[in-house]
Amino acid sequence: MVAALELYLDTDATRRIRVLWDLLESDGVPSMRSLLAQRHRPHVSLAVAPRLDPHRVAEALAGTVVAAPLRLEFQHAGQFLGRVLWLGPAPTPELLAHHAAVYERLARAGVEVVEHYRPGRWVPHCTLSMRVPNPLMGAAVRRCLEVLPLTATVVGAAVADHARDISHPLP
Repeated sequence: MVAALELYLDTDATRRIRVLWDLLESDGVPSMRSLLAQRHRPHVSLAVAPRLDPHRVAEALAGTVVAAPLRLEFQHAGQFLGRVLWLGPAPTPELLAHHAAVYERLARAGVEVVEHYRPGRWVPHCTLSMRVPNPLMGAAVRRCLEVLPLTATVVGAAVADHARDISHPLP
């Protein structure tokens, strides 16, 4: 499993994404709701690594408002290799600058993140399913398009490792 530095979304956006999770489940697509005993909440990850020490991350980001109240405009659905389905916010200059600033602080502190979460490679997204059955991918993407556009505001942040039952809030 992996650990992530997660940005959490406002109540309305969280509710709408949870409804989408339920709709996907009813369509036969395992969503993030059913993964890891329902411990996931809708989020956008700024950094991912096999393990993250929450105290080391917090120390690296001291003085940084990780949960800056960014406005996210989810405008598209996408997929990664391996049958991963997600909603994507527009990569605004503010979002990309925030990600780069967080990454820079982590890198200076020696906190390693996986390559595709580095600036210039990062694709901001909110994962909906980690394992869409291939025959259902088209229908699942169409289902996602039914909820777009979706506007959200970042309201919280944490280092999370759900497999190890870690959730360490960050400012």
